[in-house]
Amino acid sequence: MTRLILASQSPARTKLLTEAGIGHDVLVSDVDEDAVQAKYGVTDAHDTALLLARAKAEAVAALPEAEGALVIGCDSVFEFDGESHGKPYTAEVARERMLRMSGSQGVLHTGHWLVDCRDTAADAEDNETPEGTGATVGAVSSAEVHFAQMSPQDIEAYIATGEPLHCAGSFTIDGLGGAFIRKVDGDPHAVVGLSISTLRDLLVHANVGITELWTANPQ
Repeated sequence: MTRLILASQSPARTKLLTEAGIGHDVLVSDVDEDAVQAKYGVTDAHDTALLLARAKAEAVAALPEAEGALVIGCDSVFEFDGESHGKPYTAEVARERMLRMSGSQGVLHTGHWLVDCRDTAADAEDNETPEGTGATVGAVSSAEVHFAQMSPQDIEAYIATGEPLHCAGSFTIDGLGGAFIRKVDGDPHAVVGLSISTLRDLLVHANVGITELWTANPQ
C-alpha cells in the first residue's frame, strides 16, 4: 500500500483525512514560517499559502522516515481587506480581527504541496519496478467565507475558549467558530485546512489514485 505522510501537526487536517478514509502518518516539519516568508518576500496570501505548504512538504520529504512515501504539506492563510492573516496567537490580535470580520467576508487560501519520495527509474535496482515519479507539485484551494454579525460578547466568549488563537484568520468552520460562519463559497474542506479534491488532483502526478489510499475500515 502506498504510504502518505501529512507534514502538519494540525489535528483538523489529520481528522479530515481519517474521516475521508485516507490512511496516513504524521511527520511535523521544523520550518520557520517567518524565515521562509522573509527569504522570499512573499506577501500575497495565495502565494504565501503555497510557499509555506511547499516548505513544509520538502522539509519532511528530506527526512529518512519519508523514504518510499508520498508527502503532503499544507498551509492556510486568510485574506481580508487585502491583508494576509495567519494565526493571531494573542487575544488582542484575535479580537481586533474578529471585530472587523463581523458581518463581512474574506478568502481562506489553503496551499497544498505533494512530494513523491518513492524510488524512480533512476534510483531502482535492475530487478526492481520503480513506482516513483519524482513529482513535486502544488496547488491552492480557496474559499470565500461569509461571517455573521458577532456581538462583542460573542467575540469575548469565543476568544475565551482559546480556539481562534491558533487558527488562520482566527476562526474554524469545524469547531466552535462554525456558529459564526453564515456561508462558504468554495470547497469547505479548504477552510478546514486540506482539500480532499485538491489532494486527489495532485496524486495524479504521482500516478496514484486516491482510492488506493483508502483504508479498509474508514472512520
